[in-house]
Amino acid sequence: MENILAGLCGTSPEDPLPVWVHGSVGHCFNQLTLNVIPHVILAVVSACFLGTPRSGSGVPCRTGWGFRITASFILAGLFLADIIPATISHQELGPVYLEVLANGIAILTWLTHGLALLMLFRSFHSSTRGPVVLALLTLLPLPSFIITLVWYYQSGTAWSPAHPAASSRFAILCLQLASLLVYMKTSSPSIAPGNKTSSSQSPASQVAEDGESWLSRFFYVWMNPLMKRGYQWKLNQPQDVYVLPHQLQAARVCDRSHHAQEAVQLLSVLHAAFGLRFYSLGLLRLASSLLDFSGPLLLNMLVNFMESRQEPLSHGVLYALGLFAGSFLGALLRNQFNYEVNKVSLMVRAAVISAIYRKALRVSGTSLARFTVGEIVNFMSTDTSRMVNFCLSFHEVWSLPFQFSITLYLLYQQVGVAFLGGLALALLLVPINKVIANRIMMSNREMLKHKDSRVKLMTEFLCGIRVIKFYTWEKHFSTRINACRAKELQKLQAIKYLDALCVYLWAALPIVVSITIFITYVLLGHQLTAAKVFTALALVGMLILPLNSFPWVLNGTLEAKVSLDRIQRFLELMDQDLEAYYALDSPSDTATAMEMRCVAFSWVPVEEESTKQPLSTDTLQLHIENLSVRKGMLLGVVGKVGSGKSSLLAAITGELIKQGGRVHVCDLEQGFGLAAQEPWIQFTTVRENILFGREYDARLYEEVVEACALSEDLNILPAGDQTEVGENGVTLSGGQKARIALARAVYQEKDLYLLDDPLAAVDANVANHLMQKCVLGVLKHKTRILCTHRTEFLEKADALLLMDNGRIVKTGTPADILPLVEAVPKFKDVDKRQKDEAPDEQGQEEAIETEAEESTENNHLIRKEEEKKEGAVSFHVYKAYWQAVGSCLALSILFSLLLMQASRNISDWWLSHWISSISQTANTSVMVCSASLPSPQLLLFSTVGLVSPIQALDTSSVPSNGSLDVNFYLIVYGSIAGANSLFTILRAFLFAYGAIRAATVIHNRLLQRALKATVTFFDTTPTGRILNRFSSDLYCVDDSLPFILNIFLANMYGLLGMLVIITYGIPWTGLVLLPLGALYFSIQRYYRRTSRELKRLYSVTLSPIYTHFSETLSGLSTIRAMRATQRFELENQLRLEQNQRCLFASSTAMLWLDIRLQMIGVAVITAIAGIAIVQHQKQVGNPGLVGLVLSYALSVTNLLSGLISSFTLTETMMVSVERTEEYTTDIPMESQDKLVQVAPDWPSQGIVEFQQVVLAYRAGLPNALNGVNFTVYPGEKVGIVGRTGSGKSTLFLALFRMLELKSGRILLDGVDSKLVGLEELRSRLAIIPQDPFLFSGSIRENLDPQGKRTDAELHEVLEQCHLLGVITQMGGLDSELGERGKSLSVGQRQLVCLARALLTQAKVLCIDEATASVDQKTDQLLQHTIRQRFADKTVLTIAHRLNTILDSDRVLVMQAGRVAELDTPTHLSQKDDSLFQRLLHSGQQ
Repeated sequence: MENILAGLCGTSPEDPLPVWVHGSVGHCFNQLTLNVIPHVILAVVSACFLGTPRSGSGVPCRTGWGFRITASFILAGLFLADIIPATISHQELGPVYLEVLANGIAILTWLTHGLALLMLFRSFHSSTRGPVVLALLTLLPLPSFIITLVWYYQSGTAWSPAHPAASSRFAILCLQLASLLVYMKTSSPSIAPGNKTSSSQSPASQVAEDGESWLSRFFYVWMNPLMKRGYQWKLNQPQDVYVLPHQLQAARVCDRSHHAQEAVQLLSVLHAAFGLRFYSLGLLRLASSLLDFSGPLLLNMLVNFMESRQEPLSHGVLYALGLFAGSFLGALLRNQFNYEVNKVSLMVRAAVISAIYRKALRVSGTSLARFTVGEIVNFMSTDTSRMVNFCLSFHEVWSLPFQFSITLYLLYQQVGVAFLGGLALALLLVPINKVIANRIMMSNREMLKHKDSRVKLMTEFLCGIRVIKFYTWEKHFSTRINACRAKELQKLQAIKYLDALCVYLWAALPIVVSITIFITYVLLGHQLTAAKVFTALALVGMLILPLNSFPWVLNGTLEAKVSLDRIQRFLELMDQDLEAYYALDSPSDTATAMEMRCVAFSWVPVEEESTKQPLSTDTLQLHIENLSVRKGMLLGVVGKVGSGKSSLLAAITGELIKQGGRVHVCDLEQGFGLAAQEPWIQFTTVRENILFGREYDARLYEEVVEACALSEDLNILPAGDQTEVGENGVTLSGGQKARIALARAVYQEKDLYLLDDPLAAVDANVANHLMQKCVLGVLKHKTRILCTHRTEFLEKADALLLMDNGRIVKTGTPADILPLVEAVPKFKDVDKRQKDEAPDEQGQEEAIETEAEESTENNHLIRKEEEKKEGAVSFHVYKAYWQAVGSCLALSILFSLLLMQASRNISDWWLSHWISSISQTANTSVMVCSASLPSPQLLLFSTVGLVSPIQALDTSSVPSNGSLDVNFYLIVYGSIAGANSLFTILRAFLFAYGAIRAATVIHNRLLQRALKATVTFFDTTPTGRILNRFSSDLYCVDDSLPFILNIFLANMYGLLGMLVIITYGIPWTGLVLLPLGALYFSIQRYYRRTSRELKRLYSVTLSPIYTHFSETLSGLSTIRAMRATQRFELENQLRLEQNQRCLFASSTAMLWLDIRLQMIGVAVITAIAGIAIVQHQKQVGNPGLVGLVLSYALSVTNLLSGLISSFTLTETMMVSVERTEEYTTDIPMESQDKLVQVAPDWPSQGIVEFQQVVLAYRAGLPNALNGVNFTVYPGEKVGIVGRTGSGKSTLFLALFRMLELKSGRILLDGVDSKLVGLEELRSRLAIIPQDPFLFSGSIRENLDPQGKRTDAELHEVLEQCHLLGVITQMGGLDSELGERGKSLSVGQRQLVCLARALLTQAKVLCIDEATASVDQKTDQLLQHTIRQRFADKTVLTIAHRLNTILDSDRVLVMQAGRVAELDTPTHLSQKDDSLFQRLLHSGQQ
């Protein structure tokens, strides 16, 4: 190296590059360091901008570009011109080769630079002044020019005619300077305003990454504006994030993956679409893996160089430069690899999600029933993410074994056969690890099972919270939930302890392996040198990683395989084949809208029917011999509960399986107007719900709203038809949902309308309005098929079908058929109907009344929740977690961590100390003997003595010293390692114990609060939000938080230990570490804020995908019947795109951080190497310490990025603790105090007395009851009637103390209900609520959760409710009911609720008219049962059908929260102009 330099510069090899010659800067030094190097840097950076794509549009251009481009090319020309005099002048200004080299590089540089500027000028940069970097770098060659100029003046050769070559060179130099100054002048402002204009573009229009230069791509400069916005809290909605690069956009990805045929394997589709690109990334991975090895090898050479003292300095410099280059390039390649893999995995995610969505829209309803909605949403979330993770781990599968084998080879090179000892140990751990991992997986599976059942219970608990409070079943549910939780925690404990064992093995492995290797090496009779030890240490570190991560990578691969198969199974379901289902040839009669001939339908495919046990509703067969519907007719379908009315409509829309016969529907592609029995409402505004994707047509819209009796409701809603309806329309009452669904169908203007009981949930007034205005009004020219129980409205129908058991029993005119169904007394005075009264349904009055407040409250609530998540997690949350773990335990965990880290660092330090002492003894003994001996590396250490391969050394003091030394050092080293091992295992188990303790405490606190919360809380908080606390947040606290926290603490202690070692070993590095530390701190602050915002946006945009998907699944029949599948697919794509944008930005932000941290790491390594070389020159370096410090420094980047990511994750996870905390502190509670002890049989008489009762739903809302006064006597039957919102249901809520009174009191048998304990009060009253609530479990559990009754009693009750037949058919009392009583029809569920009430034997029974979904025959039976069984009890009934209360003792008419009338029904109906009379007439249309 020195000789080459000397030859180039024409100097002596001793001092090849003199800095100072004859009082000025040495020419050679000037040319090489101040001219060549800056030019090279400028060239490399300029080359990075060569790939900048053109901007399509004509961007306004800044002046100055032309000057700069011209100046660059002129400079290149001038350097070319300078070569001629330089070669002629022969050595006048220095050696020819040097001049040619310098000028040649300069020519290339300015050409590259000019071309780069030309490219930038044509891209969108032309409106700015271009990248700042380029302007700054052109300043670098300036000092060299000026020094040369000064030299010309000093030597006087500037204008001397004696030296024509020199004079011409001087002239060229002046021109060069002038051009450079022109360049500076035209680009100077670019340094001040920087890149302002381009970053001020709104990000929504800005496409990520496309059109960026190489430099910007390598260092993610294009992310800077986004990071800055995040730092300034300006990332508030998904639109603030960059648009995806073109190739990642969902539409494009889906097109690519859908060119392939539908029914083929998902894997081969993905393979065809993204395979090539994905596999080619392997090359990047290979290169970065190879570069990883440069670290240890160069470290070895550098330490050798420091030990030997004989190698020339240039070698040391080369090693240091090599360390820099290797770590720099390795970092770049690794980072780019991760970035590209991220992009591919985004594409795969988009493709898979949209494939699942497309499939769900096309699959036939019956085969879809094999999967629950939850399972299918799971395909989209869990299974897809597993496949995406596989993209990341695929390249690991081959690269880990590759790294492993190379590491082993290098170890062999270092320590020979000794490496086998360590390897054997390491390999021994693989099967152990596998066994542990398997056990963990098994426990995990079990735990998730228990977790699922717990969450399912919670869901039921939350859905039926009112009923549970009415029946005081909280204790029963609480014990059930706690039982599940206990099982779950038991498994969690197993997982955590096994995990602790894993962590211990992992942490102890490197030390144990390295000890084994060194001991074996020494025992084999070799001598350890610093170079060997530290290279070996670094290599062992590299060996452990593949060994450890390989089982996980394999696991991930297997999981992906399982998920792939599950999705594949879903994608292989049968599609709905409409062409095969419907006959395409039209029947002879053109007036026929639809006809069926000899068709049989079933809900289950034929091959499955045999395998299913008969359930009551599942296997209903539908047989239709002959049914033909004329265009424009109104066909009524009647029949008792479960006779197949809804199935008939499903058969028409093609949702059933046809087993023969022919079905023909006119104008098939136009679809149907379908109003399903359970109205399907989307989570959007009322108007969007009605328009359902059609254009807004004001006239039609008004007409439809009026026909469906929605005008009144829209006026009450806070934002009119722009009011957001909650999920499944939770903020609406049942009747409103039904009417909105009906309005949606009507607005679509189809030809064939299928109406499935839209009249069920509304009161008589509204039902009448719907019949007149809608079914017989707006729709009068359409074909209509109407199923309903309310036969009084079917007199106008053209024909009726009577169905029973899946067959059409009879068809005919209403006159023929109605007598067969009806058993209802009629009043015929139709005209007395008051036009001015608000037509609306009764029941759930609070729904509308509080709707205005409700939605504002909900908005307010939702908003409050989002705000909570901004900013860092506050200190009290950490405190809460600390307290949940317990202070003593937490402190001991931290202390054990400290001991573990310290013992680990001390063991490494001891090694370096040992080696230093070896090399010193070796050095002194060698110097004594003879100076001609080779370097100490050749000296072999043996127990016999110090033997040299050349001659025996006759020094007696060394051998004994040596052997004693080895034993002493080994014993100390071993014991330190043993202590480390002990502390490690202590820490691992303490941590596991702490985590479980915290999980237990947090769940108990949360559940206790939730059980005692007021009903108001559950009304204003969506179920999903509460469930989230119990499912995902708790899972976080149980599992993810401890895992991440563990890593974070280990990283933190590791970093501290490393800093201590580095500053102790080479104190001078402190100078470098301080500024880098400051830089690190600012970068991570910048990153964390943005990353948090991006993650929040990601999760905010993720839920709409799932919500939309589960919504689509629940409304499939409607979407398909109305032919809206295409639009829904597009909507899904848009939502996916939003989410992918945020995900892409979020993952790129991590890489943005990563590359910056890697650069900090590179700087640390280079600085340490540089300082070490300087120390070596000054003869103060200690090779042992340098090796130690460098081996630590090689892992600095991993630690730095690990620290940030684990801290960010810990913070994210802490949000879960914050959310559970929020519920344990901020929920309104029911009062738990009990002021008076009542008799066991209280209330024995059943006197109910309301005295001046005033009550409001929430503070700030109008009073729902306003001074109510009345008394009900023992055994009296009182009917309660009144318009919607008059406060009927509120009476019951007050009686059960679901809401506390503002003033007044309620007495039961003379005892004030406020003084009685809540549980006692509610358990002594019976209620039949309006919504039939059943929870999953057996029928026995549903009737009698506490298990107090005998079978005989239960059978008797079922008999009285006319359910015994059905239940025996299902398999008796212990047969399962399915989720929310799925296996019973709505009417049957209502009967079960009645049976419950019959069992309670309370003196006071409240009935919230529960017969809305029961046919009239059953209804009469029920009334009879109630009269018979509750003859001696006080009964309060809220009535919707007035005929049910005509025989009660008295009627209570409510109006606006007050008692309007209270008298016998006969009196009231005869009394002129009484409210009751009016209600009676309006109901009897």
